[in-house]
Amino acid sequence: MNYRIPRGTFDIMPPDSAKWNYVKDVFRRVANSFGYDEITTPIFEMAELFERSSGETSDVVQKEMYRFTDLRGRVFALRPEGTAPVVRAYVENHLDKTAAHNKFYYMGPMFRYDRPQAGRYRQFYQYGIEFIGSNNPYYDAEVIALEQMFLKELGLKDFRLEVNSVGCAKCSQEYDEALKEFFRPNLDKLCGDCQNRFDSNPRRILDCKVPSCGDLRHGAPSQLDYLDDDCKDHFEKTRLYLDQMDVDYVINPSIVRGLDYYTNTAFEFIVDSLGAQNTIAGGGRYNGLIEQVGGRATPAVGFAGGFERLILALESQGIIFPEGLAPDIYVVAMGESGENYAMNLLTSMREACIYVEYNPDKRSFRSQMKAADQSKARYALIIGEEEIKLDKPMLKNLNDGSQENLTINQIIDRVKHS
Repeated sequence: MNYRIPRGTFDIMPPDSAKWNYVKDVFRRVANSFGYDEITTPIFEMAELFERSSGETSDVVQKEMYRFTDLRGRVFALRPEGTAPVVRAYVENHLDKTAAHNKFYYMGPMFRYDRPQAGRYRQFYQYGIEFIGSNNPYYDAEVIALEQMFLKELGLKDFRLEVNSVGCAKCSQEYDEALKEFFRPNLDKLCGDCQNRFDSNPRRILDCKVPSCGDLRHGAPSQLDYLDDDCKDHFEKTRLYLDQMDVDYVINPSIVRGLDYYTNTAFEFIVDSLGAQNTIAGGGRYNGLIEQVGGRATPAVGFAGGFERLILALESQGIIFPEGLAPDIYVVAMGESGENYAMNLLTSMREACIYVEYNPDKRSFRSQMKAADQSKARYALIIGEEEIKLDKPMLKNLNDGSQENLTINQIIDRVKHS
């Protein structure tokens, strides 16, 4: 029987795995520079966690979540996003008692039953930032600045940051009524999903991807016109911090994000060259979520991005990724005695964290030296009868051709300090 990969998934294989590792390493380094620590959560949680956090009317809950029932009848779901699990871990482990502010970053696979297309998969890989513990708009700007720095560190150009405020529970009620009044004359022209959303969450109509619904929302009221004084002040201060941090942005009043837990600041990073799936990262503030999942009322802000779309964007702009790891040393051992001598050397060098390659299937000196060149190793370590007698293998620099007989300790020192 021939087994095939499930639709909407993909394998990450060399040399592409080197690209992925590089991008993840840069994200980890930038997150650390802002004081964020890594958190890892399970890939499945109680389904109710996402139903409560994402909103029962959201596409994620209604259409995209992978649910399953275990042998004891409990309903779980593969995580469709990363924020709710981080919040659950924060509440369950009483992290509010360990520090006033908690700063987390995460990376890992998420799962949504979606229509696969370029940059959109059923198993996809996210990176994210969560700041928990303050309503100060400085932190809204900080997480945005972190993502911008990450993208610039990778060399990405021609991306755009769009920001909005979706208000709070109080001021959004009036806005929801205004949206209903706007869409009511054309209610029968909206798609089935948007008709269902009309009463429960009319703001979701603004995020609908059906072209006919997109046409009908032209001229819709802006949330910015319905912000109360506190939300207006928060948005103005967030923008002031962004200006002071040299973060360029445009205001887009139509940003609502796809999950119900967002309040106040919402933002997206856009790369237009990606086409329809052009959002590479997005997030915002979620001040009510922690209380919603059983914790004390605690303000928080964060974002998530997709590695797949990010790497597509980098490749489309011709960004050069570092090459995969090349050996420090390629061992060239002549005959059985050379091979026997090489075994202890291999172990000693690897214990010293030196990357060493050796291929016992290649026997001739010529084939081994050719393999050393093809491996792009920095050095060839040549072991023949003379080297064994001297107890000093020959270390040959494959860049400049220089060579020298050295003891194993000298070899390790030379390689580690060159």
